[in-house]
Amino acid sequence: MLLTMAIAAAQDKGSVTPKPLPALANPTDPALAAKELFARKLSAAALPPQPIGFYAKGCLAGGEALPINGEHWQVMRLSRNRNWGHPDLIAMLKRLANVAHRDAGWPGLLIGDLSQPRGGPMLTGHASHQVGLDADIWLTPAPNYLLSRNEREEMSAVMMVRSDRLDIDPASWTPSHLPVIRAAARQPEVDRIFVNAAIKKALCREAKGDRSWLGKVRPMYGHDYHFHIRIKCPASATDCEAQVPPPPGEGCAAEDFAYWFSDSVLHPKPPKTPPPPRPPMTLSDLPPACRQVLQAP
Repeated sequence: MLLTMAIAAAQDKGSVTPKPLPALANPTDPALAAKELFARKLSAAALPPQPIGFYAKGCLAGGEALPINGEHWQVMRLSRNRNWGHPDLIAMLKRLANVAHRDAGWPGLLIGDLSQPRGGPMLTGHASHQVGLDADIWLTPAPNYLLSRNEREEMSAVMMVRSDRLDIDPASWTPSHLPVIRAAARQPEVDRIFVNAAIKKALCREAKGDRSWLGKVRPMYGHDYHFHIRIKCPASATDCEAQVPPPPGEGCAAEDFAYWFSDSVLHPKPPKTPPPPRPPMTLSDLPPACRQVLQAP
């Protein structure tokens, strides 16, 4: 979760007002990577709130910034300027922080990346998080004090997965983790929660009573240190492309884990011939409305 050298050079460490990146020589070049354009927008587009496109191919109009401090949350990695989202996501995160404090006893949530001010592809990191409907929550609870800006940049999240990748690490995983993830899954706006397969395995083993929420929790590569919340397209968001609903059931059967615990996934071998790098996504690859989002004041 470290910034690249380019980002670090362009932004003050721990700053809530990141410095602009260097001007582009030819910002209208049709071959220019869209991430270069969206990374240079430091504030939201002055348009009605609207997620545009798909989670991994779109942008965000009228984004709202999650305050960096709340009664029961703190935003991490401030220099990234990725604490922006659709108002529905911001409202849900504030509500979830209170529930996690009440039901799991967490002093607060440590909140990682949401989206950039206008969404879109990012210079580093995520393929998704483009439309303001995704958020990363650390599996490390907040301390009972306000972190400094330097701590928010340097502090590491705690690994929750055992070294053999087959289960959670009992030295890190606690009984309070399940109620936090369960509370997130029970939020009506939430469509999916992505976790490492070992974490899903632990949730399946530990969940009692109503287990219907488990179906929203999906195994995904990585996600050893955090869980990823994805909310549904808002009902009024006509330009938002919804994801196919998750399959029915809890997702706790042996066959649901067979792929994730296979040797090819746990110990992937590098290809004999590395594939050529994918060309970057350009503005013309995104929905046409994203051009207006970039041009808006």
